[in-house]
Amino acid sequence: MKIIGLAVLLAFGANGAAAAVCDANRVTVKGDFGQAGFTVQVADDDEERARGLMNVSEMPTMAGMFFVYDAPQRATFWMRNTLIGLDMIFAGPDGTILSIHENAVPMDETVIDGGSGVVAVLEVNGGMTGRLGIKTGDILQHPAFGPDAISPCE
Repeated sequence: MKIIGLAVLLAFGANGAAAAVCDANRVTVKGDFGQAGFTVQVADDDEERARGLMNVSEMPTMAGMFFVYDAPQRATFWMRNTLIGLDMIFAGPDGTILSIHENAVPMDETVIDGGSGVVAVLEVNGGMTGRLGIKTGDILQHPAFGPDAISPCE
């Protein structure tokens, strides 16, 4: 699996101001720190979610994997056969970040519990949430969150 680097997608409104465009291969994180966009591979079925980032030896800085579930649930992960350290960002149905697990250890089989009510998980390079200042309560923007999202797609 190859994950491509960050792609900046902009659209211009009637007033000429740039606005982020929602795209299935992009997750935008918004918070007090500002915003950051990640180019992602979406895992939205059981097989893709089970495989995740296993056996991936490197990932571009502003890239990740975005796990999407059909309904809110308890989301648990482990790092079996995962070769790179990851931060896991767990989000609820409206895109609010419910919890963050920083620096998951490669190859570790300890269960990482993101809690209940999770509909999406964004995995990014380990340490990225701390470097950017991403925190619980910040917002993810992606078409998967639908019309009830706090930051709906334009």
